[in-house]
Amino acid sequence: MKALCVYCGSSSGNRPEYTEAATAFGTRLAREGIALVYGGGKVGLMGTVADAVLAAGGRVIGVIPRQLVEKEVAHVGLTELHVVETMHQRKTRMYELADAFVALPGGFGTMDEMFEMLTWAQLGLHAYPCAFLDTLGFYKGLGASMDHMVAEGFVKQVQRDQVWFGDSIDAMFDWMKSYESTYTPKWITKDAV
Repeated sequence: MKALCVYCGSSSGNRPEYTEAATAFGTRLAREGIALVYGGGKVGLMGTVADAVLAAGGRVIGVIPRQLVEKEVAHVGLTELHVVETMHQRKTRMYELADAFVALPGGFGTMDEMFEMLTWAQLGLHAYPCAFLDTLGFYKGLGASMDHMVAEGFVKQVQRDQVWFGDSIDAMFDWMKSYESTYTPKWITKDAV
C-alpha cells in the first residue's frame, strides 16, 4: 500500500475523541510510509488528519473542487494539492491516487464517497480494501444496516465481509496488510432481466 484515501468530516464533530483518533491515524500513516490522499481542506477532521501526517514527516495529497477552495479553506501546506472542476472529478482523482479507502467519522459527503468505493468494489472495478474506523461506535448503526442488507438479500455476505469495521488503528492496518479481495459478481444475470 503506497497511498491511502481517507474520507472524513469537514467539521470536527462534538467530541474530542474524533480529533484524537484522526491525529493518531494521520501519525500512523506517516510512520507506515503511506501517503494520505484526502479532500484537500484544512478544516475539521480533514485538516486534522492532514496536519498529523505532515507533522510526522509524511506525504499528503489533497484533491479539492475549485468551488470549494474558499468554502473548505483549501490546505496550502500540502505535499500536493490538485484543484479540479467538479465533485465527480474529485472522487475519481482520489480513487486514481489511492490503493485503500478508510472512512473516519463524517457526514453525507463521507458516506457518498465511501459508498461509491464500496459499489465499485462490488462491481469489480477495483480490488482495494475499504474500512470504517469506528471511533466511539460512530459506525455501529451502519454496520448493522449492512448486515440487514445481507439478511434481506440486497448484498451478498461475501461482499459485506470485505468491509472492515473497528476502532483499533493497529487492527485495521493488520487487516489491510493481509487483505485479499474476493470479487463475487452480483447475482443479476442476463437471464434475470
